[in-house]
Amino acid sequence: MSGRDRLERLEIGAEEVGERLDRLLGRRLPDLSRSRIKALVLEGRVTRAGQPLAEPGSRVKPGPPIEIRIPPPVEARPRPEAMPLDILFEDEHLLVIVKPAGQVVHPAPGHGEGTLVNALLAHCGASLSGIGGVRRPGIVHRLDRDVSGVLVVAKNDRAHQGLAAQFTVHSVERIYEAIVFGVPAAASGRIDRPIGRDPRNRLKMAVIEGGKRAVTRYRLREAAGLAAARLELELETGRTHQIRVHLAHIGHPIVGDRLYGPRLPARLSPAARSRIARLDRLALHARTLGFVHPVSGERLRFEAPVPPLFGELLALLRT
Repeated sequence: MSGRDRLERLEIGAEEVGERLDRLLGRRLPDLSRSRIKALVLEGRVTRAGQPLAEPGSRVKPGPPIEIRIPPPVEARPRPEAMPLDILFEDEHLLVIVKPAGQVVHPAPGHGEGTLVNALLAHCGASLSGIGGVRRPGIVHRLDRDVSGVLVVAKNDRAHQGLAAQFTVHSVERIYEAIVFGVPAAASGRIDRPIGRDPRNRLKMAVIEGGKRAVTRYRLREAAGLAAARLELELETGRTHQIRVHLAHIGHPIVGDRLYGPRLPARLSPAARSRIARLDRLALHARTLGFVHPVSGERLRFEAPVPPLFGELLALLRT
């Protein structure tokens, strides 16, 4: 094995005898994820007296120390690309940034370069200790390409696990703002409708029976006559395209959303119609993100004001 491998030697206490191997390793090595530990065991990198412990679920027996050889993280396949980042917070575990509209978060077919991950690889460099053994940023939530706003990224396995757990139990505070067509009849409300893949168009999501539970709260911030409104939205769950689907479902699609609200209202002024036709983004912005730091336990909350475009759109739609 490489001389650069990290070697951990664990003495086993009497109270640990009989514990599952993967659970013991996860507790004693909190910077490694359960999946990473399982992979190390199956690769033969967890040994005792020179003999591999081959089963992650085996029970620990009394005896000599357990040795774990952890190889350095391999380089990520996406190519690092130096790009400006709007950074709100950074430490050895986390990075909180404001993603601009138009930027894809993760490389995908057709978007292999210029993504946020490419930029993060260049910015963080060696400070990325590896997610699952790969030197890459840990993306625990995403924003659609044409949406701007606050995004948190993990630099290591421990932070990634802690953040992912908070998103799983929906304890993360996520508040958005949007400009929508029309004005909701109620000044505030709660949309609790299940979301799943649209059976008629696999590129879209839809409110469907049997979908995953999705809950969005909204509050009216400002009305532009009857033509449009500025809404504040809070996610209780986090489904793909959740806000876009829910708002379109109640008859108030987001301005600029050509997937869920392709038809422009008939009464738009020529100036408003022309400006919306030229939009290269959604009028949707992730304004607030609050969570508990997965390592320090400190409560963190970040805000990014809505872009000036939102005020411009409201003024045009008001006329």
